[in-house]
Amino acid sequence: MLSLDLRSKIDKLWNTFFANGLADPLTAIEQINYLIFMKRLDELDRQNVIKSQRVASFEYVSVFDGTYKKGERDEGTDKSRLRWSHWRELPAEEMFSFVQGTVFPFLKSLDGSNGYADNLSDAVFMIPNAGLLVTAVSIVEDLRITERNEDTAGDIYEYLLNEISSAGKGGAFRTPRHIIQMMVDIVNPTKNDKICDPACGTGGFLINAYKHVIRENTSKDGCFEDESGIHYTADLFRDDDWKRVKTNMLFGYDFSTKMTRVGMMNAILHGVTTPNITYRDTLGKHYLHDEEFDVILANPPFKGSILKTNIHPDFKVDTTKTELLFLELICDKLFVGGRSAVIVPDGVLFGSSNAHQKVREMLVEHTDLKAVISLPSGVFKPYAGVSTAILVFTKGDETKKTWFYDLRADGFSLDDKRNPIAENDIPDCSTRFKDLVLGRKYGQEPAEGEKWFWVDKEEIKANKYDLSISKYQKVNYVAVEYEKPEVLLAQIRELEMKILEGLEEVEKMI
Repeated sequence: MLSLDLRSKIDKLWNTFFANGLADPLTAIEQINYLIFMKRLDELDRQNVIKSQRVASFEYVSVFDGTYKKGERDEGTDKSRLRWSHWRELPAEEMFSFVQGTVFPFLKSLDGSNGYADNLSDAVFMIPNAGLLVTAVSIVEDLRITERNEDTAGDIYEYLLNEISSAGKGGAFRTPRHIIQMMVDIVNPTKNDKICDPACGTGGFLINAYKHVIRENTSKDGCFEDESGIHYTADLFRDDDWKRVKTNMLFGYDFSTKMTRVGMMNAILHGVTTPNITYRDTLGKHYLHDEEFDVILANPPFKGSILKTNIHPDFKVDTTKTELLFLELICDKLFVGGRSAVIVPDGVLFGSSNAHQKVREMLVEHTDLKAVISLPSGVFKPYAGVSTAILVFTKGDETKKTWFYDLRADGFSLDDKRNPIAENDIPDCSTRFKDLVLGRKYGQEPAEGEKWFWVDKEEIKANKYDLSISKYQKVNYVAVEYEKPEVLLAQIRELEMKILEGLEEVEKMI
């Protein structure tokens, strides 16, 4: 969540954009995002230069200074004037002219030949004057976005969308980073996996999957820390690992071109120089359902629907509900043995329609439905209070038992403020999943007070594949001993006498 000070600054910037003719809120958001991208591109380029000097397998092509690798440097063309740290110090009119005529064309030129994606090629610089640019640059400089608070950019995006009543449109909500991290930790993607998010939004799942792989391949001596945070160098990678991880590991799709640009820039700022984040309607007729991925992580739009005439004919479930179609799509796109963690609204778990039951039957009968993790309803506040759950499954295996976990606290208050609190079930959930589910300890029963339990496949099947946790959760009733009726009657008479005495005292005073 943004602090009041940052909200005030963003509101000021927003009002300034509006006053200068940028009435389209999504355009204003996009322009702000370009500036954040330029600043972080400079900072992360410097960090990658340091990494290239420390790790032999990491050769880095700086977009500003040339090629770096351990012990060597090819000077290349000096473009240091294009760094944020240089031009932000220029006088207002000179800055405006330089950014418009030199920096922005350079930004648009970042393509495959530079080791970057080409999604910026159609970007347009629309800040109309020097005063607005200076104000915007000053505020972005004050945001202090680093690895320690990298969610700030996403928070800004969500805050502005909420201000224009667009957050959550079509059931789409940005997933909190700590929930993403838990899901990534549970699925445990590796450097050899091909990973996808078919409704990627700002790219949070893909970025955290990438960071997980980098961290898991870094030795104790392979990380370093500076003022912006801890950096992992993946020094355990072989020479060919870097190329595959940066160019052929992550795939994200979204049906909003503005969102794909935001997601692509976000990925680049986290080290994925050529992210495969592109515009695509993954529920539409032109997206093939062939098996393609080892891991799929997603929080697809829900409470939405699409035109039946636009739906791909490969879908077997007869529905227009996006939350159901995405589940079938994910199952189709996984290789046999592929694994997924996906957020669904609670209605998917117990909906009584034929489509709801058919999707749940597909999960139970044709995958190993490993876990149903119930999330508290405040996870998506302040943008929505919707109740959700995480489904974890592996394609091709057989469901024997499904593990249910009632995650009641996620480390933040469940009101609109979402302040940090001590109660947090996420560490316990992740640890228990690895021990019980991955260890296939089907016979182990929970101790009193624990928040997990097993349910047999046959019991789920007998309940029309209902996956709601309340359906199977045991309720412990505590026996209460009441007083005998004659004792209760005596107590009531005593109370009545006291009431009458009180009334008599009041009458004497009148």
